[in-house]
Amino acid sequence: MSELPEAKLPLVTPVRVICAVLLAAPFVALLWVGSYSTPTPAFVGIPFFYWYQLLWVVLSALMTGGAYVLFTREEKQRKALRVARGGDQA
Repeated sequence: MSELPEAKLPLVTPVRVICAVLLAAPFVALLWVGSYSTPTPAFVGIPFFYWYQLLWVVLSALMTGGAYVLFTREEKQRKALRVARGGDQA
């Protein structure tokens, strides 16, 4: 009797989509220069153009860290599922 092929794990998952959005958001926000190329509102004497970009340095680090945590957590779950199915042990 022939065995049914095991279903493969999907490559695109909601967690991976969230990771992609977290990694793409800083690019979109900073490449759309027209949205922040104004001197006002100033923050402690620093024009908006500069403090907006500096704010994104911190936000980008947080978003990249969040994407890393989500992705590694999902990869551990996928590896455990593969091992439980008796597949790839690595």
